[in-house]
Amino acid sequence: MKPTLEQLTQEFSSFAGPPPAAVQVVDFAARGVNLDVTVAPDQVVAAAQLLDRQGFSIDTITGVDWLAQGQMEVVYDYMHFTVNLRVSVRTRVPRDQAAVPTISTVFPGANWHERETHDFFGIYFTGHPKMSPPFLLPEDADFHPLKKDYQP
Repeated sequence: MKPTLEQLTQEFSSFAGPPPAAVQVVDFAARGVNLDVTVAPDQVVAAAQLLDRQGFSIDTITGVDWLAQGQMEVVYDYMHFTVNLRVSVRTRVPRDQAAVPTISTVFPGANWHERETHDFFGIYFTGHPKMSPPFLLPEDADFHPLKKDYQP
């Protein structure tokens, strides 16, 4: 399957998250992606399924700590080798309830990315088969070093 940017934009528009710019075609040279999509936390699995059906692979998952806004953001980067498209899917959750559903049921390789994001940002992936012990931190770690309020 060879998806087009227009096709993906239309499909994501049906369930993308809150405006502004819930589905945005962006300049690859400036942003490193062709399409930037914001979805509600309960739509990350549907977004992963849509991209899986279109032949995309998961590239990486990371977090962003928006301390001043009291939010955590999860950023999923996908790539399609055949048509050379990259898509970012973003979602935000309250910082004190930082949890989103796992996409490891759709992309098994997301397992490690989600564990790493949990270790470093404290974002929990509900339904994940093994969120603990820590993946990259010491087993007794009770901290998340990439949170902006982390004090060593």
